Amino acid sequence: MSVRIGDIPIGEGAPLALIAGLNVIESEAATIESAQTLSAIAARHDFPLVFKASVDKANRSSVRSYRGPGLDEGLRILARVRAETGLPLTTDVHEPGQAKLAAEVVDCLQIPAFLCRQTDLVAACAATGKPVNIKRGQFIAPVDMGLAAEKVQALGGEGVLLTERGSAFGYNDLVVDMRGLIKMRRFAPVCFDATHAVQQPGAGDGASGGEREMVAPLARAAVAVGVDALFLEVHTDPEAAPCDGPSQITPDAFDRLLGEVRAIDRALRDG
Repeated sequence: MSVRIGDIPIGEGAPLALIAGLNVIESEAATIESAQTLSAIAARHDFPLVFKASVDKANRSSVRSYRGPGLDEGLRILARVRAETGLPLTTDVHEPGQAKLAAEVVDCLQIPAFLCRQTDLVAACAATGKPVNIKRGQFIAPVDMGLAAEKVQALGGEGVLLTERGSAFGYNDLVVDMRGLIKMRRFAPVCFDATHAVQQPGAGDGASGGEREMVAPLARAAVAVGVDALFLEVHTDPEAAPCDGPSQITPDAFDRLLGEVRAIDRALRDG
């Protein structure tokens, strides 16, 4: 099983791919700069990159939380990113009516974890003919994600990717069971979201907390277990990020981590 995002193949022995970028768009200039920076770092470590940035973060802890520029402005900015960098793009959609509009700009549609069972949303994404990345809900067993993949395939989708991002562990915390990566890989190529996996949902003051220091160890472990793609959110100043700052890493940390996971991936493939 494999999927292709833009010109990047994922799965069936293809090189380990990256989906990386901003948690949410803050400005046009910062988004273009982020894409250029991450592209240069990924190229230095010989990783194919899909750039990710959310146009609207609908699943927020508080009504006061920053959501982003919105669908129309966000897609305009992503179109500029494509024009400036040539990178394949992905963003998340929250309602069926957003899928067709987003598909005119991006190469892959992402379904957020909380919405992974919303059949009408899955159907709208599949109908666009673009690959669909479904994030596993914190409340869904890994084996049940086979049904999510089946929905995309049964509804005419061109490809599906399943992303692991941790399971609810009591209140305000997540835990990653690495066995889930192996189980989900029976149904589709698997991506590991190392930054959302360290979230502490609702643990902040009206927002989510996070354990940034756990991003690198979990990413290294997931690559050692065997995944097809790695998902990372990067911010130049995570402490000042308007959304999920405690879970994001800096470009320097991203650079170091790519060197580490490249060594692990190479050892596995050469072994």
